[in-house]
Amino acid sequence: MSGEKTEKATPKRRGEARKKGQVARSPEVNSTLVLLATVSTLAVTAPTLASNIQGLLRETLGRAGRPDVSTTTAGGLILHFAEIAFLLIAPVIGAAALSGLAANVLQNKPSLTPSSLRPDFKKISPKSGLKRMGGVQSWVELVKSLLKVAIVAGVAVLVIWPEIGPLTTLGDQTPAQIGSVLSSLLIRLGFFTLGVLVPLAIGDVMWQRYQHEKSMRMSKQEVKEESRQQDIAPEIKGAIRRRQAQMSRQRMLAQVPSADVVITNPTHYAIALRYGRDVSAPRVVAKGADLIAKRIREIAVENDVAIVENPPLARALYAQVELDQEIPPDFFAAVAEVLAYVYRTGRRKLSWA
Repeated sequence: MSGEKTEKATPKRRGEARKKGQVARSPEVNSTLVLLATVSTLAVTAPTLASNIQGLLRETLGRAGRPDVSTTTAGGLILHFAEIAFLLIAPVIGAAALSGLAANVLQNKPSLTPSSLRPDFKKISPKSGLKRMGGVQSWVELVKSLLKVAIVAGVAVLVIWPEIGPLTTLGDQTPAQIGSVLSSLLIRLGFFTLGVLVPLAIGDVMWQRYQHEKSMRMSKQEVKEESRQQDIAPEIKGAIRRRQAQMSRQRMLAQVPSADVVITNPTHYAIALRYGRDVSAPRVVAKGADLIAKRIREIAVENDVAIVENPPLARALYAQVELDQEIPPDFFAAVAEVLAYVYRTGRRKLSWA
């Protein structure tokens, strides 16, 4: 069938998807590279870091016992130690941040996607969230997360279990020896964990790219339409778009005489609503700003359609409700008051009357 998505995405479709921020991205690569950078940095800087921490502890204990330390000087002392501690762990934090950035750059070419920064209330909709939770992708992510936790836990047990004996004797050793044993164990645990996470990250990259390619597929008809559009001169394309926009406005304005009320800003916005037997809630049959809003008001006056000034409601409806869409439940009360006023004053009869 022509509607089946069997064709690979064209370069034009891929470019449009990239502009919207729709690219194949694996979060496993990010977490794996961050862990690799953190563990590697700790492995290189461990001796120096341990020595500096010991020096910081000695300085802290030594200054805490001095008589010049009081409640008035303690704040500055704490701030001083906090600055030193931050400088000690700054290399690890910097390595983790750079590796996270590098992971995104390696997976996809960096690009600015303003559309992905726009707020999308559908993403926080409970209904949409439930649909996503019940989708195949959500189940795959759940299985993948459980599998990763189980594997990492198994690796941790295999690494730590042989060291149980030495760990029980740490109480008899010096602080330097304790730090050396624990740091060695943590670094070894980190590298063993990486040995498991790297194959998982590679597999996840392949899965994400497969899913992305699948979602980008096009039907044969879509490929033909795109090819036909590319063969048309840009001037003709612009003329076609302008003609389509003009025809769309004319169809929209033709619906204004059948509206029950036009809600205005009063001059910048105009929204025409119709409420009849064929709809379960008031529907936006026309909307516009500035010149279009002026034309909507003119047609409403010519056809004796009630015009009600309600700037907050007009702005909200214009921004949140699309053309030929029923108003959301959040607007029921406000719109009901407007319609009740219109019917009460006899400016408009019910559409089904």
